[in-house]
Amino acid sequence: MLWLWTSVAAKAAIATGNLAAILRTYRTLSGVTQKALADALGYDVTYISALENERRHITSVSDLRRIADHLGLPRHILGITDPHDADYQAMLQFGESTLRLAIIARGAGKPAEAINELWPLIVLLEARLAEGQAEHAVLDLLARARAQLGVFLGDVLPKERLATATRWTGRALHITSRLDDQNLHAYALRVHGNELRKAGNETAALTRLQHAAAIASDDERPAALVQLARAAAEVGHAQLFVDTLINAHRLCDVLAPTPLFNPTVLTEVQLRGLMRTDRTIEAINLVSTEAASAHLVAPQWRIIERITTGEVLLAAGDASHAVHVLKAALSSAEVHRLPQQIQRIARLVEGTHEQLADAAAGALARLR
Repeated sequence: MLWLWTSVAAKAAIATGNLAAILRTYRTLSGVTQKALADALGYDVTYISALENERRHITSVSDLRRIADHLGLPRHILGITDPHDADYQAMLQFGESTLRLAIIARGAGKPAEAINELWPLIVLLEARLAEGQAEHAVLDLLARARAQLGVFLGDVLPKERLATATRWTGRALHITSRLDDQNLHAYALRVHGNELRKAGNETAALTRLQHAAAIASDDERPAALVQLARAAAEVGHAQLFVDTLINAHRLCDVLAPTPLFNPTVLTEVQLRGLMRTDRTIEAINLVSTEAASAHLVAPQWRIIERITTGEVLLAAGDASHAVHVLKAALSSAEVHRLPQQIQRIARLVEGTHEQLADAAAGALARLR
């Protein structure tokens, strides 16, 4: 019953608001006989047949409410407006507003605040789902909320705890795989793939991200290409990395920049990818020691870009400049509570720049 109303046929029946069509679709999808449905609702089987063939109609509000509840549908689908329906609409409005505010907080470099903003909504929606109330709008909202929670956790958790982030993005994917919304599914595939990559499961990440890029709409594809290019480089798939990056640059030339897709992000992905695919000289030639324009770049992306620049500078033998860049990135990473980025810095300087390594260890300890 939980996923019954998420199919294409179910949504088409719901859209009509016609009780006969809804009853017929319910029985087709659930396998319930007319007699079983009649018994459950307290009607005669001939009455159910008459309803399905539109020879009889129900006008009683109490009967319509009872039928809606039994079928697992919001009451307003059958034309009933009551406090229950008003609460449902208010919940959806609250949910959309909460999700927007959480995304804004993360974009401002405050992922911990974003989690605190989003968690009460997650609890509310999960409780509704546990009660068997799986309206399509609720499932859509819950999928997006689960996915965003996984992304936010992926910002604030250290690498050894990233499995928690992948569990939440995976739970989002569990919903979207059952909804008839290809772009939402592409989004869930993308964020789940990216969290898998960060957690060290690169092969599974690459599979999810290739799928996301293949089915994404024009709006979703740029971000999918960015994350696919990164994953391809990390598994050493140099040609896929190059091909994906070329496609991403083509889009960047014609699309307005966004926080997830802009020249700064693409440069960082290219630099790190060149380093991972043994093209260090090209990375050194590309790197700029000046920070790129901060337009539409979230603080965490600025920090990631600076750390990658520091990595390339170290490879170029410019240790003093690299340490300067990494020190600034370390300070920002602590302010924005980004333990993974602090861990990246620690790995880069381990055994070579002990003072900076000690500073990174101290920052990590303070965040914990």
